[in-house]
Amino acid sequence: MKPGLFRVRKTVVTALVAAALLAAVMTACGKNEAASGGTDEPIKIALSPWPGWFFWYLVEEKGFFDKHDVDVKLEWFPVYSDSLQALSTGKVDANSQTLSDTLAPASKGIKLRAVLVNDNSDGGDAIVSKQEFNSIKDLKGKTVATELGTVDHLLLLTALEKNGMSENDINYTNMTVNDAGPAFITGKTDASVLWEPFQTTAVKEGKGKILFSSKETPGLIPDLLVFKESVVKNRPEDVQKIVDAWFDALNYFKEHEQESIELLAKHAETSPEDFKLGLESIKLFTAQDNVAAFEKKDDYTSLSYTGNKTAEFLKKLDMISDIPDIDALLEPKFVQKAAGG
Repeated sequence: MKPGLFRVRKTVVTALVAAALLAAVMTACGKNEAASGGTDEPIKIALSPWPGWFFWYLVEEKGFFDKHDVDVKLEWFPVYSDSLQALSTGKVDANSQTLSDTLAPASKGIKLRAVLVNDNSDGGDAIVSKQEFNSIKDLKGKTVATELGTVDHLLLLTALEKNGMSENDINYTNMTVNDAGPAFITGKTDASVLWEPFQTTAVKEGKGKILFSSKETPGLIPDLLVFKESVVKNRPEDVQKIVDAWFDALNYFKEHEQESIELLAKHAETSPEDFKLGLESIKLFTAQDNVAAFEKKDDYTSLSYTGNKTAEFLKKLDMISDIPDIDALLEPKFVQKAAGG
């Protein structure tokens, strides 16, 4: 599978630095935002390489924006971190991004609203270990690598916690995913925490095994549509139309899967077979799934719970100075209406 099919998940430090440096620019700009300034202007939605986010092209090309009479311009960002910066600076109205990458700008006072869960990682992130290990507990005292502050670092800590362990019980090594995969293959680590396509490569070439994956932590790594607060307040009807158009596209996909995959694979610049493989690592969220995700619960299936736990994780690493009001970031009314609520 081509690496281009997947976003490069930067550490939140990247987003934090961008937000900190550019928050002043936003304040100075006031109402003179670069993106939609009036109800007659197109809403700019940014997206970058990730299987679930390519579905915005299905929405567009199958006419679902037109069906709902909403003017949308999709803005492609090959580099994921550039899309984060574009939203933080107001160059676009909305972005496709992770919950974790929404926390840094929010902690710096940038007003954002998450209105839709596109998908969750469902096996696309995993702890790959040597064949000799049968459980997370077997990693005690062993060398485990992943990148500090990433969603996969959080996945590692969650797996350890579920097994009554902490990071102190392993020999943690801070390493980018680009290095952690090869390090496992060459025997420099006993386990590495990886996302696709590095995960599959490590299993095959390093003769490894999946010891723990995001399938076991539903909701830990959600991918969202995040708007500027001003757009949600000033153009709620258009936001609703966009959400409705998204779910229409998902329904179309269910009924015309092969045709849709061929269209999406073309945008991903990969084969339909590889794109379908990429989809197997995520769970696309229906309207009903979204309603459930926006509900407050004491587990990772709740965006509120996941947001607070992730913020605590980032604060401990000094990647954010303050924990933002997570519930203020979440706007469930659009998915609730789409689900018939």
